[in-house]
Amino acid sequence: MITVPVSVQLLLPSVLFLIGLLGVLIRRNVIFMLMAMEIMLNAAGLVFIIGSSLWKQADGQVMVIFILAMAAAEVAVGLALILQVYQMHKTVDVDQLRELKDEQEQG
Repeated sequence: MITVPVSVQLLLPSVLFLIGLLGVLIRRNVIFMLMAMEIMLNAAGLVFIIGSSLWKQADGQVMVIFILAMAAAEVAVGLALILQVYQMHKTVDVDQLRELKDEQEQG
């Protein structure tokens, strides 16, 4: 059986985490930011799986189940909040919401 070095295995989660981080920092749409955070959580779960297979223990796999449960709860709460914000302000753009907040503080 061919084994892949751990440094090569950790390359994929690193790239995924970087993509998610750039998505959170660059995107202004709240929905895309939420999706980028999901990519970051999946990258963290992949690191746990790699560690679990390296040390031949099930701890990493158990942590992935917790990460997936937390991600599902995050999506449910996040989408509910986004829907409420959209109903109130008719936008999910972070910059426009920040401008609305500044206007309320000045007025």
